[in-house]
Amino acid sequence: MALENHVRNPIEWGWDQLRGAGHAVESAGRSVRGRDETTAVPEIRHISIPDLGEVLRRGLSDFAAYRTDVIFLVLIYPLIGLVLAYATFGHRMLPLLFPLASGFALVGPVAAVGLYEMSRRRERGEIVTWADAFGVVKSPAFGAIVTLGLMLVAIFALWLAAANVIYSVTLGPEQPESLAAFARDVIGTSAGWTMIVVGIGVGFLFALLVLMISVVSFPMLIDRDVGIHTAVETSVRAVLANPVPMLAWGLIVAASLVLGSLPLFLGLIFVIPMLGHATWHLYRRVVA
Repeated sequence: MALENHVRNPIEWGWDQLRGAGHAVESAGRSVRGRDETTAVPEIRHISIPDLGEVLRRGLSDFAAYRTDVIFLVLIYPLIGLVLAYATFGHRMLPLLFPLASGFALVGPVAAVGLYEMSRRRERGEIVTWADAFGVVKSPAFGAIVTLGLMLVAIFALWLAAANVIYSVTLGPEQPESLAAFARDVIGTSAGWTMIVVGIGVGFLFALLVLMISVVSFPMLIDRDVGIHTAVETSVRAVLANPVPMLAWGLIVAASLVLGSLPLFLGLIFVIPMLGHATWHLYRRVVA
C-alpha cells in the first residue's frame, strides 16, 4: 500500500513532468484554438505612466520573494548569451553581436513564461518554488504558448537577417578584421552612422511588432482558457488603448535588457526575472 507521505525521488518527479508534457502536447490543438474564441474579448483598462512604476514595484517584490530560486532558474539565459557572443566572435560575425544582444527583447516574453506562472501562483496565495515555473507544460494552453513562442523566434530570425542586410549595404559585405576595426568603422565613418540610424529604426519596428502581439498575450494564455487569436487581439488592443504607457514600457524593457547584457550578459540574471514578474502585473492591471 502506498504511503500518504511518500516523498518522490528525482526519477519519479521527472516522470511526472514528462507525463504532464505529453498531456500538454496531446491538447495542443485545442489550446491553440481555445475554448472561448466565440465569446467577447476582455475589456481593456486605461493605464498611465505612474502605473508602470507600480507594476515594476510589484515585479521587484516577486523577485525579492523568490530571488534565490529565480536566479537559479534564469542562469541559463546569460549562459546562452555568452555562447552566442562566443559564436559571433569565433565565426567573425561581429556585425551581428549587437543584433543578437538586442534580440533578447524579441524573445524575452517566451523566456519569462515560467516567471508569469510563479507570479500568478503567488497572487493566489499559493506556496511557490522554482519547480512551479515548469508547471506551464501542464497548462491546457501549452500548445498555444509554444506556437506563439515559435512566432517570436521567427521574428527574431527575420531581425537578424535584416541586420545582416543593413550591414552589407553600409559597411559590408566584407567582415571586419577585429573588434577594434569594427568599432572604428562604426563610430568613425558616415557609413557606420548610417548603419546605426537605419538599424535602430528597423529594430524599433521589430520591437514594436513584438510588443503589440505579446505584451499581455503570454500571461493571458496562462491565466485564461483562450486561444492565440483572442490573446494576440487583446494584446494589440491593449497597446492601441494605451499607446504612451505601452511605448514607455517597451523602452523600459529595451533599456533594461541592454544594461543587463553588460557585462557579458550577467545582468540578465536580475533583469529578466524582474521584468518577467512585472509583465504579469502589467497584464493584470491592463486586462479587466
